[in-house]
Amino acid sequence: MDPLTLVMLAVLAMLVFFMFRNGRKRKRDQEALQATMVAGADVMTNFGMYGTIVSIDEEENKVALLIAPGTIVNIHRQTIARVVEPVVPESAEGLDDSPSIESMGEPEFGQRVDGDDNDNQPKKGDA
Repeated sequence: MDPLTLVMLAVLAMLVFFMFRNGRKRKRDQEALQATMVAGADVMTNFGMYGTIVSIDEEENKVALLIAPGTIVNIHRQTIARVVEPVVPESAEGLDDSPSIESMGEPEFGQRVDGDDNDNQPKKGDA
């Protein structure tokens, strides 16, 4: 066989392998998400809406989602992107030990520095 044909077949085999691998991974992730979706869980949909699951209809694949007090929408079950975990705030003691930005010396990218000498320079848009 021609070496170019062997290389093309190897690339094709790798492509098929990764397609099946990614499909199994997506299926496993989707099953894990479905297992964590229960009534009362805070979730985010694919289109960025946050809400709390009120009920799940497994036969019709619908989820009743409470998005505001007294406002319930019915959405398809597969539009739920992830279950939102509650954020635990850090203790105030840990925040006091961190150095401030001013004491670090160099400003970070995009940070404004007060007290520059070129404050009298005309800026874009000045007439």
